[in-house]
Amino acid sequence: MHRIKKLTAIILSILTLSSVCVFGATTSASASGTGAGLAEYALNAYYSGWSYVYGGATPGAVDCSGLIYSYCGGERCGDPQLNTATETGSVSAGVPRVHGLGLWRPGHVGVYIADGMEVDARGDEYGVCYESISSYNGWTYWFKLAAVSYVTNGWEKFNGDYYYYENGQYIVDTSRTIDGTTYYFDSKGRSSQTPSDMSSTASSGSSSNSSNSSSDSKPTSWRNGSSGDEVKKIQNRLTELGFYTGAVDGNFGDGTEQAYRAFQQAAGLTVDGIAGSDREVLYSDDAPHAKTEETTNAQETEETTEPVEETEGLDEEMIASIQNRLKELGYYNGEETGKLDDATTEAIKAFQTANDVDATGVVDDETHYRLFYYEGVVSYTEETTDATEDATEAETATVNSEALEAGPVQLPEVTNVSGYIISNEQNQSYADKASEVAETTNMVTKRALSKSSTVVTSAATAEVKKTASIWLWFVLVAVILGALSLIFFIRDRKTNTRYARYAAKKKKSLAKAANSSARW
Repeated sequence: MHRIKKLTAIILSILTLSSVCVFGATTSASASGTGAGLAEYALNAYYSGWSYVYGGATPGAVDCSGLIYSYCGGERCGDPQLNTATETGSVSAGVPRVHGLGLWRPGHVGVYIADGMEVDARGDEYGVCYESISSYNGWTYWFKLAAVSYVTNGWEKFNGDYYYYENGQYIVDTSRTIDGTTYYFDSKGRSSQTPSDMSSTASSGSSSNSSNSSSDSKPTSWRNGSSGDEVKKIQNRLTELGFYTGAVDGNFGDGTEQAYRAFQQAAGLTVDGIAGSDREVLYSDDAPHAKTEETTNAQETEETTEPVEETEGLDEEMIASIQNRLKELGYYNGEETGKLDDATTEAIKAFQTANDVDATGVVDDETHYRLFYYEGVVSYTEETTDATEDATEAETATVNSEALEAGPVQLPEVTNVSGYIISNEQNQSYADKASEVAETTNMVTKRALSKSSTVVTSAATAEVKKTASIWLWFVLVAVILGALSLIFFIRDRKTNTRYARYAAKKKKSLAKAANSSARW
């Protein structure tokens, strides 16, 4: 009996421990993480297209507080996160330059990224969103999460760039000399170069702003957020080349960055929107100009008219002979006028298509050779027409079969077919376009069905992930309870067997005693 009690206690202890392991993982996690790490984690959630799932706290399926919790743990809900914060402040008074702050509004939380941008898991219809604080109104407080450590002084890497913190915020529009190296920080706080030692701190007396240190040295690159005379120079040059149409104000904003990217692409340079050593190309005489609409139209007109001029250079006798030859081959049925009209051009194109020549409508050397001297010239016959129609029908049949395999398509019932046939002013029916319309419709249907067949409800997937551990716990409990039941069943069976033996023995003894009494 003592052994049974001891075994039961051990099993119950295991059961309790398993409950803590399963459910404890959904209510508490190790409180670890950094502000920059949380900001990068939230950005990844946005770019990876995570789903919003109410109560979700696992990567890929989160709600507003679950987005934060799945990274660093701590408090699970918004209000407790705010109440346990190490520091808070009003958003209306300004948000500090700190990566990975928490943002709070009644019933909702988000993650402050930097530069006025935030990420939050907003709802079923929105998913995870990334936008400016001003675009999503209602943020009331910013706060430092208790489960996150924030840099006070020193270097911090975020999203591939390096930032330098002083007194709890990263510095902007300034420079610092650190271990003998001078670093420049733009309006968004990004360092001009990679630090040699992330643990280094700025030397004393080197915390002057950019206005005081600009006389010692100058930046070598300009990007979104930079400002100054060099930016004005860049904007002026981009304007001259036709890439920039904004104000020349010396502020390297989104418009200037977009213009510089367009210039880099036109010049065959690395497209990163950063004006660095490639400014040599920008200021050179060989710098490319932006293609305007007039330039594009002029080029298209030149390309279109050039071949026509080549054909129009033929005299009337040559054109008449071409018309005659096309007529013999069945591509032309008009008069031999010696004029290069539209009917003749279309006949030339049809001939070129049938004889494996580029259908330009121009009688070049290749076309002239195949037209007059090539023994294997293809005539325009009924067989050629039938072959073309058969190929079209086969292609249409293939598309139709693929569309049917993808699934049935319900179309509206049409009772008055004639009402859907369009005619022009000469009452010419467009019914001959029906096959083309049907083919296009089938292709669109195929694409739509193929896409819909691959869609998996992310919320359902998230629910499966969310409940997997709970089902595992239930299975474990069932196994343990089954083992307990088996143990007690075996114990009771042994006890009943022993009792039965004892009762039989005693009955036999009583019977023997009764027989002895009867003899006396």
